[in-house]
Order: sequence, then C-alpha cells, then structure tokens
Amino acid sequence: MKKQMIKDLKIGDEVETQALVLEANKTAFSSPHREGEYFLRLTLGDVSGRVKAVMWDPPTGSQAVQQDDVVFVRGSVSDYHGPQVVVADLRKLDPEGVNRAFFQTVSERDPAEMIAELKEIMKQEIKDRHLKALLDEFFTDSEFAAHYAAAPAARTIHHNCVGGLLEHTLEVIAVCRNLAALYPAQIQLDLLLTGAILHDIGKIAEYKLDSISFDFTDRGKLVGHISIGKEMLSGKLTKLEDFPETLKIELEHMMLSHHGQREWGSPEVPKTIHAFALFHADLVSARMNQFIKIMEKHAPGGGDWTEWDRFLERSIYIRPADDQDGGQDY
Repeated sequence: MKKQMIKDLKIGDEVETQALVLEANKTAFSSPHREGEYFLRLTLGDVSGRVKAVMWDPPTGSQAVQQDDVVFVRGSVSDYHGPQVVVADLRKLDPEGVNRAFFQTVSERDPAEMIAELKEIMKQEIKDRHLKALLDEFFTDSEFAAHYAAAPAARTIHHNCVGGLLEHTLEVIAVCRNLAALYPAQIQLDLLLTGAILHDIGKIAEYKLDSISFDFTDRGKLVGHISIGKEMLSGKLTKLEDFPETLKIELEHMMLSHHGQREWGSPEVPKTIHAFALFHADLVSARMNQFIKIMEKHAPGGGDWTEWDRFLERSIYIRPADDQDGGQDY
C-alpha cells in the first residue's frame, strides 16, 4: 500500500497509512453514560509533518499504543480547529519491518564528510596540548564517537535528525571561528572551538538513540543535557592530571552557560567572553535552522507569510517569487 504523507492529508480525505505516534494521551469522557471510559488523543507524524487525531474506542492491553509506536491507521480527516484524523482502526506495527525513512529524518550532509571535517578541525586548529588531550579522551572512545555522530541536536526545534548534533556543532564552530577572527586579541580560538565541540555532548544521553521520534531518556528528562554534559566533561578531566585549573573552570562555565539565560535552562549566564561567544554561536545555528525549516515547509503559492511558529513566536515573511530573479533594472 502506498504511504500517504501527513502533509498531504486534507479535510474529507479517507486515511489508510502508516504513522508514527508522537503523542498519546488517554482522556476521560465527560458524558455520564460513559463514566470511567477513556478515549485517545494522538499526534501522528512522519517526515512531512504532524496531525492531531482522536480515537473514541482505543485498543487496550498488549495492543494499547504509546509514544514512539509505529502504527497502521484507518480513518478520515475531519475539521476540528483544523484537520484532525478520526481513527476507526489502529494497530501497532513491528518497527523493524517499517521504512524508517518515512518517519526519521537524516541530515542532508554526509556523516562521513562531517566526521572528517570535525577531525580536521581538531587536528589543525586545536593548538593547546591540554585541549587536544581532552578531545582525544572523548573521540578515541569509539562508542562515544558513534553516538555523537548519530544523535539529534533536538527532538523538535532544530537539527532534529540523525546526525543533527554533528551538523549543528559544525555550524557553531563556523560562527565561533568568525567571532574569533573579529576579536583575535580577546578570544583564544582553540578554547572557543573546544567549547563548541563539547557544549552539547550531553545530548547523546538525553535522547534515546534507538527511538524513531528521538524520545527523551528518563535521565534526559530528569537531569538534562547541560548537567549530563558537565558530568561527562568532569569525568574526562579527572584522567588528565596536569590539566590547568583555569582551562577546566572556563570549559565548565562554557558548558553550564551555553543556553545564555537561566529561563532557557542555563544554570549560569555567560560571564566570560568565550562563554558569551559560544552562547551566541549556538543560538544563531539553532535559530537559522528553525527559520529555514519553516520556510521550506511553506507551500509554493501560499502567500508571502508562513504560518505562525510557536517556538519563534512569529510568522516569517518570504520574498515573493517575482522578486527573487535579481531585482529590477534601473
């Protein structure tokens, strides 16, 4: 059976397709004659998008569905504050037997190419022997290196794909390199690049790497990648007996402050120029990726403005096609 893509579903369509369960919540009926019974509110998705769904008589027991299940869905698309699939039949599928490419995006960049680029950066641009030794402690660990290359940078907001962490890290490095070129007297390039390479290492333990939807681990939910990353950094530093205390404190601070603000999850705000530069490089990479994803999702002929994005808290203006051919002659 041909896969129906989520983005193509329209109100009135009949649905018979595979989907990934992104959210599954049991909700009690409010009507007295169904007291004690539950229906299921779902968010279904694939690489093309997501859609809300409801099932009035959901399966129970071993057939009960939960987040990260791949399911076969039969139903129809109704209008309830936008498209909503009313599910008539729902059954779990063996995830080993489905095509993950329908549900899990992969970085457009070749992973081998990205790894080679990162290794070249560590070889050519990290001059300080202590920083080199620290990075070697991480990347000579084959399990760590494999997880680092496969992990997403986020579950939904930015670089949420296989290899997304590596792609995001290389973008952060590129921004950091330019900032260091602007302020060579104040910024130590290899220290800033080391912070860029390590700032998100906790994400390899924050997300379930075998999860199709990049679901959080329990530790990821309870501790978070910033604290996990700080623990990983401290563990490696204990193996380097002569590592300078000033470098250690600076790297720890960069790790703990890279989200920039306490309300964004940082235990500390940036208080060194390297931490401040890293925070802005990280933010630029994330925000630009968000903008690009929203622009790419915008349908041709759909007007000059995208839909409202709740993460960016704005719509994005897209230059009309007629204005993208090099401008006017004067």
